[in-house]
Amino acid sequence: MSGASRLLQARAALSRVFEPSDNVGLALVEAAGPVDALRVVRGEISPGQELGNSVAGVLAAGGISGRGNRLSEAMQRWTPRIGDLAPERDLAAFARLGGELLIPEDPRWPGALRDLGLGMPLCLWVRGNLERGLPELGSTAAVVGSRDSTGYGVSVTGDLAAGLVTRGWAVVSGGAYGIDAQAHRAALAAAGTDRMPTIAVMACGSDRYYPAGNEDLLRAVAARGLLLSEVPPGSAPTRWRFLQRNRIIAALGAVTVVVEARWRSGALNTAHHAAALGREVGAVPGSVYSANSAGCHRLLRDGSAVCVTDAAEVIELGSPIGAADDPEAAREGPKAAHDGLTIEDILLLDALPLRTGSAVGKLATVAGLSIPAVRAGLARLELEDLAVRDGPDTWRRRRK
Repeated sequence: MSGASRLLQARAALSRVFEPSDNVGLALVEAAGPVDALRVVRGEISPGQELGNSVAGVLAAGGISGRGNRLSEAMQRWTPRIGDLAPERDLAAFARLGGELLIPEDPRWPGALRDLGLGMPLCLWVRGNLERGLPELGSTAAVVGSRDSTGYGVSVTGDLAAGLVTRGWAVVSGGAYGIDAQAHRAALAAAGTDRMPTIAVMACGSDRYYPAGNEDLLRAVAARGLLLSEVPPGSAPTRWRFLQRNRIIAALGAVTVVVEARWRSGALNTAHHAAALGREVGAVPGSVYSANSAGCHRLLRDGSAVCVTDAAEVIELGSPIGAADDPEAAREGPKAAHDGLTIEDILLLDALPLRTGSAVGKLATVAGLSIPAVRAGLARLELEDLAVRDGPDTWRRRRK
């Protein structure tokens, strides 16, 4: 068996042993490597004092301290799952679904996940087209919110997701009902065939379409985007897995946008993960009478989020300073010919004919200006590339 195959099988097996964000397990992998970590878990290598100290050191470096032999205690927790390990079977079954296991040793592994430090997933069980790789951090936004979304929330989410995708960004969300589903749906509708529009991060195995009511949508995401999970095929969604998958959603996005969220909402958990990673957080304001917007207003009041109302503002928030287009300009559309002109110059511009030149005296009559004012105004309009001389003393508007 090649080294790459051993790494794949080791990480596949460990993903079935460890729950997401099992700090001791992840520290063991960092200290011993995935292949030897699996041998320790299976009892093929004794977890001696030296390894225990190494694991404790990794935990301490990650800001996690504790008394006792953390590795020995964790071994007791992992033991019941060891007998069911069959990574070759898991990988083969997942491949038949068109899936692939992505591991940190693979060059396609998203570098953004390394920002999670010790909390970085062991692996990602991915369905979709990985040939294009995952989108870069600088062009991905997480869009999350309530499952019981309102018509307002659905409408805003659709505009945001479509606007992001048409500007070349990808949308990350959790595949749930409500805001998540609308984010994926709008991203798919707005995208062409040359880019990956959306990523769904699942709290269950990515061989399952959960919730069942979103099966058709999740199939479309798997066909045109990516469906991924850190837990192996067949894994059921649990509250812990829902909360932990939020850190992956937050890490993959340069900015996390909360469209609707109640006072205590899982979407706020995603926002807090994003803030802890140093990512930007945006919140869409809603009615002060809507319970579905209470969480968004809480983020805005606490200063944890910036108010965003459209895709241009989201991109501005998630882009390096100076890298994004001016959101006001994007909202207002192309610059008009008269933008920035004085009132006299606007009157003169309106008086200029398009086809044949007009004499200065006639322009003065049509515009209601003095001849000196017309001559001065023509000079300014010529500099703005709005007027052109058509004869010795005749002028017309320049055609664009």
